Amino acid sequence: MSIRALPDTLINQIAAGEVVERPASVVKELVENALDAGATRIDIDLEEGGVRLIRIRDDGGGIAAEELPLAVSRHATSKIASIDDLEAVVTLGFRGEALPSVASVSRFRLASRRHDGEHGAELRIDGGKAGAVTPHPHPPGTTVEVRDLFFNVPARRKFLRAERTELSHIEEWLRTLALARPDVELRVSHNGKPTRRWKGDGGLGDDAMRSELRLHEALGEEFARNALRIDHAGAGLRLHGWIAQPAYNRASADQQYLYVNGRSVRDRNVAHAIRQAYSDVLFHGRHPAFVLFLELDPRGVDVNVHPAKHEVRFRESRLVHDFVYRSLHAALAETRAGNMATPLPAQAALQADAPRWSPPRPQQQAIGLRVADAPAAYAALYASHGDTLAAEPPPPALADATPDGLPPLGFAIAQLHGIYILAENADGLIVVDMHAAHERIGYEKLKAAHDGSGLRTQPLLVPTSMAVSEHEADVAEREAATLAQLGFDVQRSGPQSLLLRSVPALLAQGDVEALLRDVLGDLREHGSTRRIAETRDDLLATMACHGAVRAHRRLSLPEMNALLREMEATERSGQCNHGRPTWTRFSLAEIDKWFLRGR
Repeated sequence: MSIRALPDTLINQIAAGEVVERPASVVKELVENALDAGATRIDIDLEEGGVRLIRIRDDGGGIAAEELPLAVSRHATSKIASIDDLEAVVTLGFRGEALPSVASVSRFRLASRRHDGEHGAELRIDGGKAGAVTPHPHPPGTTVEVRDLFFNVPARRKFLRAERTELSHIEEWLRTLALARPDVELRVSHNGKPTRRWKGDGGLGDDAMRSELRLHEALGEEFARNALRIDHAGAGLRLHGWIAQPAYNRASADQQYLYVNGRSVRDRNVAHAIRQAYSDVLFHGRHPAFVLFLELDPRGVDVNVHPAKHEVRFRESRLVHDFVYRSLHAALAETRAGNMATPLPAQAALQADAPRWSPPRPQQQAIGLRVADAPAAYAALYASHGDTLAAEPPPPALADATPDGLPPLGFAIAQLHGIYILAENADGLIVVDMHAAHERIGYEKLKAAHDGSGLRTQPLLVPTSMAVSEHEADVAEREAATLAQLGFDVQRSGPQSLLLRSVPALLAQGDVEALLRDVLGDLREHGSTRRIAETRDDLLATMACHGAVRAHRRLSLPEMNALLREMEATERSGQCNHGRPTWTRFSLAEIDKWFLRGR
């Protein structure tokens, strides 16, 4: 078969296969064009999930009548003119493929009028065959109408899903857009009925307030209540937005929104950095939630690597990865027990009418500890039982008190079933899982010691001989250097025996034999090929679990209060090493509702 040039209609249909996957793809391309044209209000009218009709109307700059045929020509655009422009793209669209691709697989109408134009004009295209430009009354701005998507490509149309499914894809993309552009008003209707309105203010309002209200509107009160606002800059990069506290996590990655220079993208490099930042505080199999905006010099990111512009490539990917990781890692370190996320404006507005209650300062005799005595109580905690951390450093200073003099987690009033500590603070009741909390405290101490001068070892008065399996003895012999870094001096003394001479000082009072067996199990699972830096956190978490106070251990009030103060001073103490929450609170207003008080 001889080589021949393909007809333009077929070329456009091939391009459509890359750009137009489903109705949501069409909405994305057309709305992005409207945004590039400076629109402040966009109306999206849909029928049958967008398969029957997609109509996008905007109040942007418009297109001159004589340029309408050029607008639906391949590789025609007003957004780039040189290779320099391509290497520093700042617009959402730039390829010049969207309109001709969509027009080739639909019954297409383009009508527009420039703001300085006296008349509007219209161009119709049926399956890639263009008609003539004709005068058409139209307000300033542009309307693009796409009917009967894939009517002339039945093989593509049969892959479309049910109406509800296609509509849900459009709605999700619009939510993604709404989070990035709170200044733009979006009005959506489906089958003739209004379904959603995202209010905008044309960019005239306060940026932070507008963004936070849009966040609340898009992701709900629960996300807003648990959102931590971040804004960090350095090395020519800026990362800002919101990350959810670890206790607010998801079964899937359905609330993960990443934007690079305002463009919604998926990027494995950044995704890995985010997962790594959350790895120490998130329960296994759960996913973090976030809305993050990464800004950098446009020349430092290539947006021209995917036909639908879903992915980007960073010129300095390692720098970007480390910057994102360190920014989030530092923010998550501040998720100490007792820290409360500042209510976002919409949430605060909802709470404005809630009844206010100021509790009387609890009598010190009732709680068993005066504020001035709190630091001294640390010694009691660790001296009173042998299965917790030993050789503790001096206790941290008392956490910042609330305006009425109470620390964030308040003071202990009781222990429940030997598992939970009940404390009274300024807002109501605090419930703490004492084992989970102490596990995190021990874990952070072990990490700090390991990263500093190393884990201090404590020689055993009498070396302990341990009977182990041959596999365990093999691991101990092979990983002797790794065990030494963790504070263990252990030697193989036979085919199925070990001699333990020293252990980590922080854990010397626990069951060191059981601890060593668990560490050997972890090393066997991770394998000898992994570097200690990669397995360290898993190993230290195992060690911290052994050092934590056990459930059903009865604590005195001074011991409980000492633990609460440690929690307030320890990074990431809102979650245990496995990502489970260590504490929760019940406001007095919530408790009043349980008993129908005030009704």
